[in-house]
Amino acid sequence: MMKKRTVLFLVAASMLCGVLLTMVFTQLPNLAGSGASGEGLLASIAKNGLEQEEAKKIGTALDLIESNYYKDVDRDKLVDGAINGMMESLGDPYSNYMGKVTAEQFEESIEGSFSGIGAEVSSVDGYVEVVSPIKGSPADKAGIRAKDVILSVNGESLQGLDLNAAVAKIRGPKGSKAVLKVKRSGTAEPIEFVIVRDDVDLETVTSRMESNGVGIIEISQFSLNTGDRFKEELKNLEDRGMKGLVIDVRNNPGGVLAVVIDIAEQFVPKGKLIVQVEDKEQKREKHPSQGSSKPYPVVLLMNKGSASASEILAGALQESAGAILIGENSFGKGTVQTSFDKQFGDGSLLKVTIAKWLTPNGTWIHEKGIKPDMKVAQPAYFSVAPLDKKKTLTYDSNNSDVMNAQIMLDAIGFKPGRKDGYFDRATEKAVKSFQSSRKLKADGKVNAATAEALEAALIKKIQDPENDNQLNRGIAEVRKEIAAKASNK
Repeated sequence: MMKKRTVLFLVAASMLCGVLLTMVFTQLPNLAGSGASGEGLLASIAKNGLEQEEAKKIGTALDLIESNYYKDVDRDKLVDGAINGMMESLGDPYSNYMGKVTAEQFEESIEGSFSGIGAEVSSVDGYVEVVSPIKGSPADKAGIRAKDVILSVNGESLQGLDLNAAVAKIRGPKGSKAVLKVKRSGTAEPIEFVIVRDDVDLETVTSRMESNGVGIIEISQFSLNTGDRFKEELKNLEDRGMKGLVIDVRNNPGGVLAVVIDIAEQFVPKGKLIVQVEDKEQKREKHPSQGSSKPYPVVLLMNKGSASASEILAGALQESAGAILIGENSFGKGTVQTSFDKQFGDGSLLKVTIAKWLTPNGTWIHEKGIKPDMKVAQPAYFSVAPLDKKKTLTYDSNNSDVMNAQIMLDAIGFKPGRKDGYFDRATEKAVKSFQSSRKLKADGKVNAATAEALEAALIKKIQDPENDNQLNRGIAEVRKEIAAKASNK
């Protein structure tokens, strides 16, 4: 069975958040509302400590190590290691132990403020795999994608490391560089990314109005302030005469349970289910909506980076509000965690999976995800790999970097005539034409400067909403629904 461990990968300014921001039952007072706190589940968690023989066994191991190990040992590290070992033995990617610094960062992440490169990662069979880059983060801007495997950082291999130890390799001051070697499916050689660490001041909700009264709200994460921000943006759009809504949760890794329930209630009719939470005794807590439906059509955009709370929202809107899901199959994270931050007394924290969540119809989507009603893929160039800046591509080369360069050239309008990785004269001509347009030396060779210019031009094209197939399909579907509604009047 594949073993996974997951953390939120946000490293900069000597700060590290060492957990995945997934579906969390926090123990904060403001989340203790009706139907959202998970108090029934929390009350059922056993509080028994070690039995005498168990404590003796661990104490004996600690004493033997301290007495016999050939080097001096850090007792605190041994104790932390023991707790980490217990968490590892669960085989659960979402149950984690965090020391004081990491725990502080976890609390900040729930509040929606971050410092780091901005990507969510997990450990799969000893490899660090990206779940999702946070939109607008340094990792996202550099081209990190979901399912990328990070092999090394600044020349240090991450393979086989404990996930927290692997993430610690990324730590460094704001403005410093993290050089990542990444393995991406479909590429023969590792890809190098140079990411400048920075603060990630995350605005979790943004909105805009398209023509014909179509509103768009993007949710990058479900933090504590996200519910209020969503209501503000939704009201603003409605006050401006919105006739239909597109909700975008692509690459949204999740967040706080109470927040996603609050947002879902804006669309799910009163009494209909939003989500069900089932404990290990198979007792279910059902969360019916206290809100009401909307008179306008709603579409939700999702992709393989949409996880946890994003999937709860998708399931609730699909099954209880009649919304249309567009994009790709979601990530597939169907468990619920709670964090214990008071019991240790030293600032450390334990995050434990205490239940699984089910869609309103009772489906557990764990490791399967939610299927969209309309499957829509992005253009191929959205997932093209960055070029190796240490190599110069020239006529008669034949490799994956050439293929990626050809895909980039074709995407931005400089037609190489082929995209199979062979650098022929037509490709050389396309490179020269591109170089001339950017006032570079037009020698037909893809060196570091040309590669960087190509990637910058491609990023600009990707960021243009006109090229976003999923968004455009979502807008089109909403407009179709608006038109159908108008014709029925």
